[in-house]
Amino acid sequence: MTADVSYDPRTGRTNGEVAATSEAEVDAIVAAAAACAAEVAATPPAERARWSGAVADALEAARDELVDLADAETALGRPRLEGEVARTAGQLRFYAEVAVEGSYLGATIDHAAGANPALARVNVPRGPVAVFGASNFPFAFSVLGNDTASALAAGCPVVVKGHPAHPLLSQRLGALATEALRDAGAPEGVFGIVHGFDAGVRLVDAPQITAVAFTGSQRAGMALRDTAEKRDVPIPVFAEMGTVNPVVVTAAAARARLGEIASGFVGSFTLGNGQFCTKPGLMLAPRGSGAADAVAAALRDASPQGWSLTQGIADAARTGVGELVDAGAEVVAQVDGPDAGWSVASTVLSVPLDALEPGSRLLEECFGPVALVAEYDDADALARTVAALQGTLAAAVMADGEADPDLPGVLAELTTKAGRVTVGDFPTGVAYTWAQHHGGPWPATSDPTATSVGAAALTRFTRPVSYQSVPDAALPAPVREDNPWGIPRRVDGRLVLP
Repeated sequence: MTADVSYDPRTGRTNGEVAATSEAEVDAIVAAAAACAAEVAATPPAERARWSGAVADALEAARDELVDLADAETALGRPRLEGEVARTAGQLRFYAEVAVEGSYLGATIDHAAGANPALARVNVPRGPVAVFGASNFPFAFSVLGNDTASALAAGCPVVVKGHPAHPLLSQRLGALATEALRDAGAPEGVFGIVHGFDAGVRLVDAPQITAVAFTGSQRAGMALRDTAEKRDVPIPVFAEMGTVNPVVVTAAAARARLGEIASGFVGSFTLGNGQFCTKPGLMLAPRGSGAADAVAAALRDASPQGWSLTQGIADAARTGVGELVDAGAEVVAQVDGPDAGWSVASTVLSVPLDALEPGSRLLEECFGPVALVAEYDDADALARTVAALQGTLAAAVMADGEADPDLPGVLAELTTKAGRVTVGDFPTGVAYTWAQHHGGPWPATSDPTATSVGAAALTRFTRPVSYQSVPDAALPAPVREDNPWGIPRRVDGRLVLP
């Protein structure tokens, strides 16, 4: 493949390009993934963890080169990108540790008793997985990001579709991973990468692909899901899509610390130039609190600066602000971005509460440094508004301490809409931990039970199988009597730790 390295969004030069993967190349890459799938599935998690560790080590060793390339393509800045490289390496190791621990397998054994036959149930790897990474995190949600790391840890070969927002970086990360996995002794085909729109469609259509993981816009996520459902054998698409993440300010919190909350809100919705999937897009504050003016003042004081990742994102954000105004919002404050490159004015708008109705453009994401503020009269009006919101990845409550009388009710209302609810914390920032859930009700994700971050991310790439009256030697390793993988299991109704 060839590449053109002439792109820098800060100067407006031509975008870098990677040659599109041909149909024959896609087919060969997918065939290689399918050919090694059984071997990868049967490989002990400790060995798969060694493969992931080798990729993480290679990523860290090439940090400076990769950051330079990523900054040239994204203009996100070295500090942000260096931190993201470290996070990505940490994710690779974390998901490998989850696989070694083994509880995600749900291994369950019921010995034969009376008329009941012997049964063993375990989650088995689905097989080759297609991963479509995100534009806004060129490392952590891209070629070697959460989806790839969790699928490999779960025992599935991965074929990644490189992202056009950072094609040269995608190509380099693909080569780095391929070499590291080969040197670690992983089978050929355990990882592959393709480039180009048509290659992505062919990848989803490939009969050997068993699932798709996607992070991006609702439009693209829906297109992938439609393609996957029209196959002869439909497959699941685990799509994380854009949402409006609400922040509710209680009456007591508004009286006690509105200025502090406004500053935090601005910092969160402009972080990364508003290009985080968990960016708060709507503040709901008590009537008469002056929340819109407080946020406007905080925005002017912060004067955030930054570039959009692509010209398309910048154009859509500017168009989105116009659409919000047409739908009934009013611009309260704007701070222009840099003169060069693809910049968008950071914008806060006020909107009447009764305009927040199902189907309104006001309840759809505007991807960029843009947020709305609305004021509610009482708890009933707030509850009606929350009920009208779309499903979302995250929601936040800003309360006046744990004794705030409004906290329990608001928390319960937001729980019906969000996959993660925070109190006192803004929603940007997603930790890769055991308890994390990064998903949410439709349209936040295509499957509200699935998460793309956290230990449970592995379960997307497995499916349960029960084995009845199967001789022990023929059972998969996780449910054999000698427990060769040393994982926790439920045996005859009792949890047995290794």
